Amino acid sequence: MRSLQALLLGAAGTVALATAAHADVTVAVAGPVTGQYAVFGEQMKRGAELAAKDLNAKGGIGGQKLQVQVGDDACDPKQAVAVANQLVNQGVVFVDGHFCSSSSIPASGVYHDEGVLEITPASTNPKLTEQGFNNVFRTCGRDDVQGTYAANYVVDHKLGDKVAIVQDQSQYGKGLADEFKKQLNKRGAKELSYEAVNQGDKDFSALITKLKSLGVQLIYYGGYHTEAGLMVRQAHDQGLDATLMSGDALVDQQFWSITGASGEGTLMTFAPDPRKLPTAAAVVKEFAAEGYNPEGYTLYTYAAMQVFVDAAAKAGSTKLDAVVKALHANTFDTVLGPIKFDEKGDVTDPKYVMYKWHDGKYDEISG
Repeated sequence: MRSLQALLLGAAGTVALATAAHADVTVAVAGPVTGQYAVFGEQMKRGAELAAKDLNAKGGIGGQKLQVQVGDDACDPKQAVAVANQLVNQGVVFVDGHFCSSSSIPASGVYHDEGVLEITPASTNPKLTEQGFNNVFRTCGRDDVQGTYAANYVVDHKLGDKVAIVQDQSQYGKGLADEFKKQLNKRGAKELSYEAVNQGDKDFSALITKLKSLGVQLIYYGGYHTEAGLMVRQAHDQGLDATLMSGDALVDQQFWSITGASGEGTLMTFAPDPRKLPTAAAVVKEFAAEGYNPEGYTLYTYAAMQVFVDAAAKAGSTKLDAVVKALHANTFDTVLGPIKFDEKGDVTDPKYVMYKWHDGKYDEISG
């Protein structure tokens, strides 16, 4: 009888293992699907879903297929925490997100407590990976690198005589502006004005009047494309002949849709255009076949999914500790090229370049 029971238990265990081996792996992409930054949520959703499709076609993770859930945080910190808890309750083991740093940072605490891996393709605030959490990584750079690069560019190209700094009080916007200010001052240049606006503001006439009276020639803006676009358009209408420079949150055609021709000459920092990388050529072609231009953070989101799947395969598990160990021990081939992480979860050797908006498009400029 005991032999029979042992045999039956062994058979049951074999069936359970076989079932687990063919079960789906639940993952998620989280970002602003709705709200004024939804264009970036669309980039992320497109990137994650095509990555999952392509990776599933190659066998997924040991034969297990990826099932992608979508979380909408609308770039709101409270909603991000609610979304994080919902995804945890759905059994998600990996979150490709969030977009806004103000969402990623509070959500990361939920994922840390629940043992869920988070790889953000877009949240650049240094605090995210300075918290000491072992579950947080990013495929993008950091604002202490981006802001420093922008300030050096301003000084090296002699644009720093009459600079104003404006930020939207978000963790991303203020963080980026403060890093820019820190390096600008370190290089011996001093801003004429440091101003704060609010996310969602639509009327910048009082601010523009003040900047015009100061003779400002360059506005460095820490914030997102919607407010930046309105600021540029209103500055043009009020006769303020100043160039706006900002960060990676302007990397979408919607910026030009807001500014029209008044956006001519706007400067922004971003990594070298991932769409032009040889490692991304096949995926860019896939997107083109769907009639979609994978600009901005689309390919960064795709790469985050690649990294997770490769790390889980190398670890032989989707459990957090095993995957984290693999993430730190390996270099991963992605659409962005090879990715390696440091001890904090940041990519090693991130690079930024300057772009200029011209005739409705943005292109890298030399120097």
